[in-house]
Amino acid sequence: MELEEAIRTRRTHKVFAPAPVDRATLDELFDLARWAPNHKLTNPWRFRVLGPQTLERLKAAADDPIAAAKLDRAPTLVAVSAAQTGDEVLDEEDVCATAAAAFAVLLAAHGRGLAGYWRTPAILREPAGRAAVGIPDGERVLGLLHLGHPRQRPRAPQRAPLEDVVEHLD
Repeated sequence: MELEEAIRTRRTHKVFAPAPVDRATLDELFDLARWAPNHKLTNPWRFRVLGPQTLERLKAAADDPIAAAKLDRAPTLVAVSAAQTGDEVLDEEDVCATAAAAFAVLLAAHGRGLAGYWRTPAILREPAGRAAVGIPDGERVLGLLHLGHPRQRPRAPQRAPLEDVVEHLD
């Protein structure tokens, strides 16, 4: 798949086949994510693939049946966080770099025929949720990637016109 086609056709999927994404494919996706731009080559991204026991701990920490049910949508879940140093500028740059790496995972997954979406569940901003997936205090959580094999093809959402989001300055 060509890069421009991948960017234009990647969609948020919320209906997956039950089979998880295999470890070799996940490792390929994470290897590509390592090439995201990051100032000073800090490599701040952290990816944690949730196994069945970790998922159960996270659902229990959610203490909300609706929030817990949303964690069962995809067969493969990846918590994404950025290592933080305490330097305000560097930490902001590292969060942005980690977001780029997370998008690289989603884009590379799409290129392999997989489906995915990025969520920011409230439970991962809570100490109990962070503890459930082993995210230490020195990391900022960016979200949870839901990955799997698609069972449907969502239609393309409308995008803002270019002139609404771009300004050419003198």
